[in-house]
Order: sequence, then structure tokens, then C-alpha cells
Amino acid sequence: MTQSDRKIRVVLIGGSGYAGFEVVRWLLRHPNAKLVGVFGPSNELGPMEQFYPLLSAQTDLVQELFDADRVANIGADLAMLCVPHKVAMSYVPTLRAAGLRIIDWSADYRLTDAAVYEKWYSPHTDPDGLTDAVYGLPEYYRDAIAQASLVANPGCYPTCSILAIAPLLRAGLIKPDGIVINAISGVSGAGRTPHLKFHFPERNENFEPYGVGTHRHMPEIEQVLSDVSGQKAAVLFQPHLSPMDRGMLCSIYADPVDDVTDDQLTGALVQAYADEPFVRVRTDVLPASKYVATTNFCDVSADMVKGKVVLFSALDNVIKGASGQAIQNMNIMFGLDETTGLY
Repeated sequence: MTQSDRKIRVVLIGGSGYAGFEVVRWLLRHPNAKLVGVFGPSNELGPMEQFYPLLSAQTDLVQELFDADRVANIGADLAMLCVPHKVAMSYVPTLRAAGLRIIDWSADYRLTDAAVYEKWYSPHTDPDGLTDAVYGLPEYYRDAIAQASLVANPGCYPTCSILAIAPLLRAGLIKPDGIVINAISGVSGAGRTPHLKFHFPERNENFEPYGVGTHRHMPEIEQVLSDVSGQKAAVLFQPHLSPMDRGMLCSIYADPVDDVTDDQLTGALVQAYADEPFVRVRTDVLPASKYVATTNFCDVSADMVKGKVVLFSALDNVIKGASGQAIQNMNIMFGLDETTGLY
């Protein structure tokens, strides 16, 4: 499909969450795509403006009850799955059999080894899909994404971490083990389902770590860093919850290989991302959540500090960390300029 062809017809499965809402907004403005259906579970049905009044007078889309046959027969080209892990793998085989290409935002197809997936999540029921899936980080898997029938949209933490670390591993400037990632996310990263932990009095003026040594994004980060660098990477990943709606910042520490200068570190980032539309190497200011909010950019920087390599990266967790990256992948899959609809 080229930009002169008909619009890409997209169905969204799971439109009532924060990332689903964002992709609705982006697709409504996309010049080469049309959202033709939104589907969800029985307890989340109704007009999209009912879930998000901001959408009033912008769309008359209604989130319908998910039915595989209905989705298969709607005449869509692409299904975006914004559903939890385990749910996604129960939908994907039927949708693929109906000829739809798929971008899955859950973790079900991110880990290439079923045994690793099952260690961190649950039994995997779609081994064929796991074999066929392409990891959807455009900066490193663009050619494979273009041909893929199933794309595993990366997690927000892995995107933020990998984009900072990978160029330095590839350039042989840092050691592949002993990498420490201190990551901070806004509360929207936990989803929209109400929970005491995310109640305003619990979150406001409260900054805290969680998932110590157990966070499921750790094996995803290690897998991709190992793959793109050709070295077995080992990271200590520690997330924190920040009292802000959205945004993500990673402070990353690594050991240099021999003597490394600031110019070498920055040069490796510049060389890696010179032609990448959504990664900005910052030398003017340090990456910060405010500078990437509501955009599809990831900002990165690198310095030597007291014998350690110190990296910073920032992105919007529901855009470059979810919906915006999904649209970037969609553009690549259907032969569009990948920036289409994202500026």
C-alpha cells in the first residue's frame, strides 16, 4: 500500500484504556488510516465519548462487544490489540486466520522464548504466533516490521531503556553486564482500572519503588539488548512510580570499556539516530518528561561521571511507549512514511 491508495482500515480491540484512547485520537487525525471499529469486554461497552468526554463531537464510534467473527468480517486491514497478556494470545490466531495483520500491545509476543515467557507470565497457547512475531521497535527492526503479519509493540520501559543503551553496546563502549536502570513512570502506566494503590491520596506527593527484582520488563530489555548488540546483556531494572499523570524517565548506569570520553558516547548516539525521526540526542538540555510529553519522541543523552557511563532517556509512556509507537509501526507495515500522522 502506498500513500496514494485507500486508507488503512483499522480495528481497535480495547479502546477504553489510556493507551486505547490515545490511539483513537491519533487515528482520527491520521491522513491515511481510518478507525472502522472499536471492541471491548462486556463491562466496557458504549460510545467512546462516554469513556472520554474529550472525544465528544470528534467521533461517533461505539465500543462494541468483542466478537471474533464480527471483527474478521468488518473488512479491516489491521487489528490493534490493546488488551492484557493472555487475552491477546486467545484472539490473535483467529484474527490472523481471517487475514488481518496485527499489532499487539500486550507482552504475549515480545519474548521469543516460550519458556522465558511462561516463567514471567503464564502458559503460552500460540507457539506459531510467538515464532512469527516481530519485535516492534522501529529503530532496530524496521525491515522485519515492514513484512510482518504480527508485530509485538514494545513495552514503555523497554523502549525508553533500549534506545539509550543499545548504541553504546553496539559501539563497544560499555560492558554488557552490570547495567543498572532506574526508571520512573507516571501513574497512567498502571492502566485505568481503579485500585487503592492509585487512589489520589495514595499517589499524590508519593514517590515509590515497586517490582524489586521481579518486574516483567527486565527479560524483555535483556533479550532485545542481547539481540541487537550480539552480546549477552544483563541488567538490573528498578521501576518507580511517580505522582504525575504521564511520562517516563530512565537514569541508567554502566561500566565503560577501557577509557571512554563524553564525545565518544554522544558520537555513538548521534551516529545511531542521525536518521531516526523520533529519537533526539540531547546535548543542549538533559532529557526530561516535560520535553517529550504528548509526543512520539524519545530523548537520550550520555556522559562520563566518576568512571561510570551515565545515560538519561525520556518519553511519553502512552505515546512512544504505546499508541504512538503502534502507529509508527502501522505506517511501516503499510508502506507509509513512518512519521505520517505523528507530528
